[in-house]
Amino acid sequence: MLTLTHFLVLGAIVFSISLAGVFINRKNIIILLMCVELMLLAVNTNFIAFSHFLNDTAGQVFVFFILTVAAAEAAIGLAILVVLFRNKRTINVEELDTLKG
Repeated sequence: MLTLTHFLVLGAIVFSISLAGVFINRKNIIILLMCVELMLLAVNTNFIAFSHFLNDTAGQVFVFFILTVAAAEAAIGLAILVVLFRNKRTINVEELDTLKG
């Protein structure tokens, strides 16, 4: 039988892995976007777990909003990444900090 603690520990582990990925890898934008998506996945896991164990559907409805924002963030982030790659021929974060507006 899985309890609420099991799901919360899983969410904490996934969130910690994604947070470590953000701090360890600061060179590749694609991996940074994947780490942000993992953070949202960990938060969604906690929302679903609390929603199930409290018999309240508000958490599950909120997950749909988070998934919508995550999909939009991924689409816009990848579109910006494609434009940057076409202009600079690199996705290295250290070389992209010289952008001027």
